[in-house]
Amino acid sequence: MNLNDRIEAIAHELAQREAGHVEAIAQARKKAEELHAQVDSAISRFNETLAKSVPYLRVEVSPPRIDDKHLHAVEFDLARGRHRAVITVKSKGEVTLVGPFRTGQKEGPCRSFPVDADEEIENALGDFLMHFLQEAASP
Repeated sequence: MNLNDRIEAIAHELAQREAGHVEAIAQARKKAEELHAQVDSAISRFNETLAKSVPYLRVEVSPPRIDDKHLHAVEFDLARGRHRAVITVKSKGEVTLVGPFRTGQKEGPCRSFPVDADEEIENALGDFLMHFLQEAASP
């Protein structure tokens, strides 16, 4: 078997193995995109408010992507300098808020919620963002 055929065979094996996860990952992506829209809107307002007076406090929000650690999850992160926070939606129906933490240090703390606990997630997300922004703006 030539290289192309071998690689195609692996692709078929992986597609077959992952077929049972596709719908759950699509649902995780949908929830991650909803949360991303909320967070991006809030952080955009934060950045706009500070743009003229203290632009060096600008926070970046990454687009949603497959989680760096968990294949069956979707994540996006916030960053300012070495400060990070991660929002992960797992295909098993869980939203996890990670951080804030500094790059190169242990991630955490983490708080997890059932994916359908919208009110609880929204309240926790507000506290999470406020804590991240305070940490990220500390000298």
